[in-house]
Amino acid sequence: MLKQLMLTKKIEGLRNTLNEYLEEEQKLVTRSVELESAIEEAQTDEEIAAVEEEVSALEKEKTELEKKKSKLEGEIAELEGELEELNSKIPSNNERKKGDESMKDKEFRDKLSLYVRTKGKVLRDDPVESEGPEIVSFKVVDGGVLIPEEILAPQKEKKDALDLTKYVHVIKTNRGSGKIPLIKKSGSKMNTVAELEKNPELAKPEIDDVSFDIETYRGYIPVSQEAIEDADYDIAGLIAEEIADQELNTKNAAIVNILKSAPAPEYDDDDSENALPVVGIDGLKTVINTKLKRVYNVKLFVSSSLYNELDITKDKNGRYLLQDSISSASGKTFAGREVIVLDDDVIGEQAGDKVAFVGDAYEFVKLFDRKRASVKWVDNNIYGELLAGFVRFDTVAFDENAGYYFEYVPAEEESVTPEL
Repeated sequence: MLKQLMLTKKIEGLRNTLNEYLEEEQKLVTRSVELESAIEEAQTDEEIAAVEEEVSALEKEKTELEKKKSKLEGEIAELEGELEELNSKIPSNNERKKGDESMKDKEFRDKLSLYVRTKGKVLRDDPVESEGPEIVSFKVVDGGVLIPEEILAPQKEKKDALDLTKYVHVIKTNRGSGKIPLIKKSGSKMNTVAELEKNPELAKPEIDDVSFDIETYRGYIPVSQEAIEDADYDIAGLIAEEIADQELNTKNAAIVNILKSAPAPEYDDDDSENALPVVGIDGLKTVINTKLKRVYNVKLFVSSSLYNELDITKDKNGRYLLQDSISSASGKTFAGREVIVLDDDVIGEQAGDKVAFVGDAYEFVKLFDRKRASVKWVDNNIYGELLAGFVRFDTVAFDENAGYYFEYVPAEEESVTPEL
């Protein structure tokens, strides 16, 4: 670091000298302009000879100054190159930060592995003999070890894994329960000051308090005795991967349950029941076009059987109704809307169900995420002790006008189609 300071000081001194050279150069330019006038005004041989002498002297000064300036610029460039090379060897703040995070990550992984291998003894009163690194700064939740989010984040998702949290409104919370005020997307507009003076009620936004109560979900992590006894086995990696996988599946299931609670589109026919299916492509388009406000970002969450039905359906000109899309999770869109495909028994009840949620999942579902994944050894009447993973969140339905859940029936299977 001292060498960098010395180089910086030298460069600063040379630049000051260079500035002086530039000032001299400007003076020479001024003298050149004056000599041009003198040349035009010279009349006698003596005056011309005197001007010629001054021109020769000026050109000589210019040449010498240009040499000194060029040499000085070379020295500055050389010193700056040396300084840049030295600075490149110093780790940046981001690199230092990454290094610190890497050390913390390794330290926690070592501690977590020891916790698993000692089956939680490190958190109890009886000391653990020197089986590994000293355990310090463990964060404990309900008697288990809290796993930092950074440990879980790097785990690679399966390429075909569908994460429904990307489509809903995820709200971070540090509380176990409570209420949060939210405004529904109703297409509200601003009013003029005159309108507000006449009707003050227009200034009041429609705010709904959404209650949440964080649930704790538990799943067992398959850690064999062989893995515990193998000192080289990456237990932390296994735990992180398994918790990330189980958390994804658990949140997907909770989100789908909320989507399935959406109402079916109502029919205009008074004799029709609300639970009647949507019939045919025309019925599906009618739901999208007339039952949902334009302010909603409508998507189709469909069962795989319904997706197959739509995927093989053609219009009168023999063209498939689903369009290709590189931005859609399924690679397809319907009527310009993204199509998300779920297993039949996930969004439906059993194989073969042709069901769908059509609407704005972001406005319909609110997921309150406490983001406190942890592991804990728990008693089991068969296996003695099992390692369990815990995640904490809650899902609630918010805007009941943001979507519909219904069964789909191909048009040829129904002779009469109730009008929506």
